[in-house]
Amino acid sequence: MGIIWFWLVAVMLAAYVILDGFDLGVGALFLFLAKTEEEKTMMIRAIGPVWDGNEVWLLAGGGTLYFAFPLLYASAFSGFYLPLMIVLWLLILRGIGLELRSHVDVGVWRDLLGGIFAFASLLLPVFFGAALANVIRGVPLHPDGYFFLPLWTNFRVGPTPGILDWYTVIGGVLALVALLIHGALWISLKTTGAVESRARLAVSRLWWVLILLTPISLIATMTVHQSTLENYLAEPVSFIIPALVVLSLFGIWQFNRIAKPLHAFLSSCSYLLFMMVGAAFGLYPTLLPSVTPGASDLTVARCISGTHTLSVGIVWWGVGMILALGYFVLVYSMFRGKVNSK
Repeated sequence: MGIIWFWLVAVMLAAYVILDGFDLGVGALFLFLAKTEEEKTMMIRAIGPVWDGNEVWLLAGGGTLYFAFPLLYASAFSGFYLPLMIVLWLLILRGIGLELRSHVDVGVWRDLLGGIFAFASLLLPVFFGAALANVIRGVPLHPDGYFFLPLWTNFRVGPTPGILDWYTVIGGVLALVALLIHGALWISLKTTGAVESRARLAVSRLWWVLILLTPISLIATMTVHQSTLENYLAEPVSFIIPALVVLSLFGIWQFNRIAKPLHAFLSSCSYLLFMMVGAAFGLYPTLLPSVTPGASDLTVARCISGTHTLSVGIVWWGVGMILALGYFVLVYSMFRGKVNSK
């Protein structure tokens, strides 16, 4: 049951990154790709029916984490309190900017709300990427499984790290670039005209940054968390995961170049999925490593709920997922095709 729930949580978080990732990328590019009010309206319409539904996966992932690994949930939400509050406010500001912008007719207020929407959308991928990097790097766990992290210390990886250091900054920048590409590919899929052309151009330029940052992040991960390769060396077939990451990167470039936006977007989805799966596989069975000498990691065995709880929960989890997937299939099928500015 521990293996099952570990991967259920990992897949749900990957689903959030893929689905909410493209509308975060759209928001971050909002002021760069759209030059006129009509083009801004087109970009908003590209995510309008789905952006708030995509965030359901974040709530579902957090709820599943609380249910399956309560000690990890308690420890992480306590230790990461500061960045979680920042993320919460960014999500609030993003929603305010996006929703109120369409209800305000005064130009200066509309521009201000559009700027808030873009600002919050730009920072969220950075904090999400830094959060994942914190999990991979490890935190200063106390014997009771709790910890506290300041926003930064000396920007070095060690026994007293901060939320931001050189490694987590790499993770934040990588996440931002990957989601900018993801969002630009969604825009090229859903729009036409000048906005589509600018989106494709943005992908072709940002792709070179992503192909540079991806191996840098992998090397940095092996430097910071030296046991990352142990699971891969124990199961050599798992090296197909980084191979699929490389293949996905090539797919983004090739399909964007020949103007096949759906194939390019699916390649971006694959890149995000296999990067997340690769990180999870490298960590298993550790859920949250400790950088404190002598302190134990938070592992699946240490954090897992009782067998009866998990057995009953997986039934209700299945029912919930069937309903959620049915809703998403319905919404995305109704929303298929290009949008316009009307």
